[in-house]
Amino acid sequence: HFARNPKNDGFCARHQSSCKCNFVWGFFVFCSSYDVAVVGGGIVGLATARELILRHPNLTFAVLEKEKELALHQSGHNSGVIHSGIYYTPGSLKARLCVRGATLAYEYCEKKGIPYKRCGKLIVAVGREEIPRLKALYERGLKNNVRDLSLVDSKGIREREPYCRGLMALDSPYTGIVDWRIVALRYGKDFVEAGGTVATEFEATDIASVMESPTGSTEGMKYPIAIRSSKGDEVRCRYVLTCGGLYSDRLSQISGCNPEPRIVPFRGDYLVLKPEKHYLVRGNIYPVPDPRFPFLGVHFTPRMDGSVWLGPNAVLAFKREGYQVYDFNIRDFSDALSFRGLQRLVMKNMVYGMGEMYRGLFISAQVKILQKFIPELSPSDVLRGPSGVRAQALDHEGNLVDDFVFDGGVWEEGSRVLHVRNAPSPAATSSLAIAEMIADEVEKRFTL
Repeated sequence: HFARNPKNDGFCARHQSSCKCNFVWGFFVFCSSYDVAVVGGGIVGLATARELILRHPNLTFAVLEKEKELALHQSGHNSGVIHSGIYYTPGSLKARLCVRGATLAYEYCEKKGIPYKRCGKLIVAVGREEIPRLKALYERGLKNNVRDLSLVDSKGIREREPYCRGLMALDSPYTGIVDWRIVALRYGKDFVEAGGTVATEFEATDIASVMESPTGSTEGMKYPIAIRSSKGDEVRCRYVLTCGGLYSDRLSQISGCNPEPRIVPFRGDYLVLKPEKHYLVRGNIYPVPDPRFPFLGVHFTPRMDGSVWLGPNAVLAFKREGYQVYDFNIRDFSDALSFRGLQRLVMKNMVYGMGEMYRGLFISAQVKILQKFIPELSPSDVLRGPSGVRAQALDHEGNLVDDFVFDGGVWEEGSRVLHVRNAPSPAATSSLAIAEMIADEVEKRFTL
């Protein structure tokens, strides 16, 4: 299906009626040609496509997405937090993008009427050994120009979160929550309204240069790149940008790029508070990160629908889009286990990893960690909740790749292809700022 409706008349071709779809669906035209094709309809791909078409309204753009709908995976399976930029190394790209991205996200939501809540976040120290790390985070946040940060004592914690206990906390009132899938779909709507085309159910399996024009074309070799789908459909274009998330490494390998960094999927399982216990949590409550471990740790996160999520843990997913414990894909599983980088990561974090698996199996073990912050919480207060899968980029030494990675094709027309190999967390918060950066990179590499 192609989403395009230049008339913007509210008629939905998919449902053959007027409806409240986020997109207006048209019909797929084989061998269509575009100036730029963006492969991947997640929040980064959609934000970037939107940015590019707003900068270059006279060019033609298409977004190609393998699912029936946009933003179904990482963009639709996340905590929903608008991060403020506390954690990242001062002056780093991640820090700058997050701080600017948060500002742009709030402005965008206001402009488009997207609901959000600026409910704040407490990063709580429950042990004295955590206080120096908490103070270091505070200094880091100040250097990153995070708004309105302050350190509060145990009394200040109770004033903000009456049921939370701790010795000291870092208060970040600028942190908020939003439904990032709604935001991503709005990016897509902006893109379509600006004249862009969205193709769903188009799983790109080949990106190659071509030696002849499409049948019936009179434009010669204006569109020298062909993107072919698993169903045999084809799109021609001048340039290709891939934003593949969980499949970013495989998309780049299609055009002969280095297999690293490799994407290894980690599933995060959440618990949810029962409705009668929602009063326990007002805003986001996070632990002080432990530098020995690769993830932030379990936290309390209110949601836009009024629910409260607790978690997540972090365990290896046996399928790249496997949101259930027993989801399994032989290729995904064997690719992960045979990768030297994952083997080294597991060896370095064996005890931590076993603990994450144990807490994932036994709710009481997960609740025991959470009780450090809210002692009143009990296992009977929670239920198993949703899961998300994080596309974690690893190098062959087992190091988490914590920066943006771009790559191009190595064949004759490789200069016409740009792969976003890694867009690390918090990519949703930073999406509009990331889009600006990627668009700059596209303009530098391509002759638009």
